Amino acid sequence: MDDTLSSPAPAIIWVVSDGRRGIENQALGLAEAVQRRTHASADKGTGAEIHKVVVRKDRYVTLPDSPPPDLWIGCGRAAIPLVRKHRQIFPDCCFVYVQDPRTQYNEFDLILAPEHDRLRKPNAISMIGSPNRITPDQLNTARQDFAAQIEALPGPRAAILIGGKSKRFEMTGEIQDYLLGRLHQLYDQGIALMITVSRRTPDAVAERLRESFKDRERVWFFDGEGENPYFAFLAAADWIFVTEESTNMLVEAAATGHPVYALPMAGEPGKFACLHAALEGHGALKPYLGQLQRWSYPPLFETDRVADIVLRRWRAMSQSGAKMETRA
Repeated sequence: MDDTLSSPAPAIIWVVSDGRRGIENQALGLAEAVQRRTHASADKGTGAEIHKVVVRKDRYVTLPDSPPPDLWIGCGRAAIPLVRKHRQIFPDCCFVYVQDPRTQYNEFDLILAPEHDRLRKPNAISMIGSPNRITPDQLNTARQDFAAQIEALPGPRAAILIGGKSKRFEMTGEIQDYLLGRLHQLYDQGIALMITVSRRTPDAVAERLRESFKDRERVWFFDGEGENPYFAFLAAADWIFVTEESTNMLVEAAATGHPVYALPMAGEPGKFACLHAALEGHGALKPYLGQLQRWSYPPLFETDRVADIVLRRWRAMSQSGAKMETRA
């Protein structure tokens, strides 16, 4: 079955979020995966165009300079209040939401929710974790873009992805001491470290990391200044270490096919234990017990899988000219 869309003009995809990287990248990753699957028309050269819609903290909405959307993909709480208004304005559009909207389930044609959220609705599709932008081509390009810096770090290499406080987890002083101890152990074993922190990482933790490794030759510490080497870190790593609270970083790491170790945080995992179990079941994730191992597994391409579903549903709506009948 051909799951592509073709039309005289490119299809228009709107990505709707509050603009935060972790939120936007989920919707954008799905949009890009759908875009890759659309058929390039002979006269336009592209099957779909992606445009961003940003909802600011003051609720002001920045709309793109584009035709009306054919596919609307939202992520994050800020996107939810827009869907009813936009559904009235763009009645022929397909509306998709990433994550559990918790309200207004019947406003969306399709919901892509993490399996660990246990959302059971007629219009909901479960996936391991969340959509992301990881592709083999992107990893290869990122590695080439940062080739000089990577080659300056003699292998083997470990990417260290540090998150921060969340609803269930905290980075206590004890956890900070543990993380620094583990990183020094890796360094002392001859492992080059590529360390990056997130926006949720406390400033005090980033400063401890910076001070602890500032004079080490085999360490690349990225604190957000300059061009982001995050994808290059993933591409060049022999092992990837991720603090256990970050769904996005865990799933992105698992999309590489490289061994992934979870670094503990203080707190109770709750439903996130289901995510960890799913990644362990896929063969991607193990707890780090102080001994490095090498193993392989098929890269986790959940984004591609759910993009195929979105495209089929969107195509069916486009051909029938009617809204899906699966909404709750």
